[in-house]
Amino acid sequence: MKTVSEKIAMWVGDFSNSLKSVVKLVLHSHRSTISRCASKDEAIIIMGNGPSLNGTISKYADVLKSIPTLAVNFAANAPEFSNLQPRYYVLADPHFFVSSDDDNVKKLRDNLAKVSWQMTLFLPFDAKKYGFVIENSNIDIEYFNFLAVEGFEWFENWAYSSGRGMPRPRNVLIPSIMIAITMGYGNIYVTGADHSWTKTLSVNEQNEVVSVQPHFYKEDEKEEKRIKVDYLKYPLHQIVYSFYVAFKAYHEIQRYAIHKKVNIYNSTPGSFIDAFPRRDLDKV
Repeated sequence: MKTVSEKIAMWVGDFSNSLKSVVKLVLHSHRSTISRCASKDEAIIIMGNGPSLNGTISKYADVLKSIPTLAVNFAANAPEFSNLQPRYYVLADPHFFVSSDDDNVKKLRDNLAKVSWQMTLFLPFDAKKYGFVIENSNIDIEYFNFLAVEGFEWFENWAYSSGRGMPRPRNVLIPSIMIAITMGYGNIYVTGADHSWTKTLSVNEQNEVVSVQPHFYKEDEKEEKRIKVDYLKYPLHQIVYSFYVAFKAYHEIQRYAIHKKVNIYNSTPGSFIDAFPRRDLDKV
C-alpha cells in the first residue's frame, strides 16, 4: 500500500517523464509506416541472435519454416539465413547505417540484396538520413520510431499504439517485439534471447570492463574487437545500468501486451528475461 507522499512522488515522476517524452515526440517522431498485416489468432517467432538459437533451429526447423519469423542484426550473414527465409527483418543500431568501413556491415548489405523471397525490412527513420538503401525488389522497407517514451500509462499506451515511440530501446529485441504487436500478431514467441550477459561480465586488472556476448553464428575477429573496444568506453555501473534498462523495458512491453490482449512467450532455454511466460515452440 503506497503512502500519499509516495503516490504524489510517482505522479510527479510520471508527469515529468510524460512532458519530456512529448518534447521528443514533437521534435523527432514521425508517422509510422508499419502496416497492420496479421490477426490476433496468428503467431510470429522472433529470432534473437543468442547462442541458444542454434539448438532451437536444430530442434524446431520445421516450425521456423512454417510460421512467420523475424530476424535481426547480423543474422543475414549466417548460413542458416537463406534456409529459414524469415519474413521480417529488423535493424536498429546506427552502426548498420553509418559504418562505411565495416566488412561485416558490407556483407550484411550484400546478403540482403541477394534475398530471393518476399521480406519486409524494418528500419528506424534515421536510416533515411544516412541514405541506407537495399536494392532488392523482393524487400519492402517500412520505418519505425526508434524513440523511448515514458510517463503516464495512458500516454505510453497511446504512443506505443500509434507507433510514435516504444519502451526504452536498449537493444533490437525491444523494437522487434513492438513491431510484431503493431503488425497485429496476437501470439509472439521469442527465441534466441539468452540475455545471460552477467555470466560473462568481468573487470580486468586495468579496470576495463570485459563482456563476451556470443551469438548463434560465429563472430569474426573484427566484430569481436569492435564490441570489445565499445565496452572499454564505459565503466561497470553504466553497463549494469544498461542491463537494467533492457530488462525493465520487457516488463513495460508485457504490461502493454496485456493491455492489447497480446500473448508474448519466452521460448528461449535458459533466458534471463523474466517478464514473459515460458512456452516451448512445440506448443505454437
